[in-house]
Amino acid sequence: MYIGPFALANNVFVAPMAGVTDRPFRQLCKKLGAGYAVSEMVTSRRELWDTLKTSRRANHDGEVEPIAVQIAGTDAAMMADAAAYNIDRGAQIIDINMGCPAKKVCNKWAGSALMQDEALALQIIEAVVQACAPHGVPVTLKMRTGWAQSHKNALSIARAAESAGVQMVAVHGRTREQGYKGLAEYDTMAEVKAALRIPVVANGDIDTPEKARDVLAYTGADAVMVGRAAQGRPWIFRELAHFLATGSHLAPPLVADVKRLLLDHLADHYQLYGEYSGVRTARKHIGWYVKTLPGGEAFRGQMNALEDCRAQLDAVAGFFDSLGQRMERVPALAPGQVASTQETTNNHNKIEEAAL
Repeated sequence: MYIGPFALANNVFVAPMAGVTDRPFRQLCKKLGAGYAVSEMVTSRRELWDTLKTSRRANHDGEVEPIAVQIAGTDAAMMADAAAYNIDRGAQIIDINMGCPAKKVCNKWAGSALMQDEALALQIIEAVVQACAPHGVPVTLKMRTGWAQSHKNALSIARAAESAGVQMVAVHGRTREQGYKGLAEYDTMAEVKAALRIPVVANGDIDTPEKARDVLAYTGADAVMVGRAAQGRPWIFRELAHFLATGSHLAPPLVADVKRLLLDHLADHYQLYGEYSGVRTARKHIGWYVKTLPGGEAFRGQMNALEDCRAQLDAVAGFFDSLGQRMERVPALAPGQVASTQETTNNHNKIEEAAL
């Protein structure tokens, strides 16, 4: 599968998630089998480009190619400028955000709110494509099925985007109205795929190898995109890719391997964020890793009280050393476990809004 000139390793992708898919997390997912990853959203507001938050999101030091950056905004000219800004900082693919359901974004008519104004959405798409064309940078689009159950217009926007030069479309199987509630639907994705010539990516509730296989078969999509199911389980990408290629399952990872992965993840995380912010922003990742493990909830409460990186690393190492004495491998994720966990949904909404 290609996006513009870039050949991708496989068709299992990391979904862009504000406050989650920073460079350390993307790197880890790629290392563990993801064929493609998109950054957190970068604002189109020029006055925020010099902030620490934006500078971290625009930092791609050592990142495995292709480097894909998602941009968000409501003004066509500003979005074109944001595309150029990120290309100057290493972006090789620009993704337009029309999928974020966070209130903080939609109240400003960005993200999935743009699906209510198709004329504005198309103006933004055309402006970004024109800004990227001289650099040979392909543009992709991530959106939802529509604004509400009574206003599903993913198909019409996808057709217009393809005509404007967008080279890949990803569709999350929920409306903005749903947020992350309920179950994703795949009929709209199938309609979009049937109508387009460019690659279409299916996103929403894909949390097991069998689900990935079934969604690809039902929708005809070219790839699947995994979001919440990868939080704390970044090895899900190699599990899905292996199953799609061979029809067989990989064994869950060893507890010792998860310990090593998490400690490496934390070291990279601290390097990007520094001591003060690093130890605090790492808490959510650690919480996701241990959430389904025996003793994980109690450990998370203790770990959240730690305020320096060394103590956090030591605590994580100790937790997994103790766990390794009781079990060899971490348990597999149960089908539907992510989609049906309301706490995960609530936390994700909070993270998105806090990260903007």
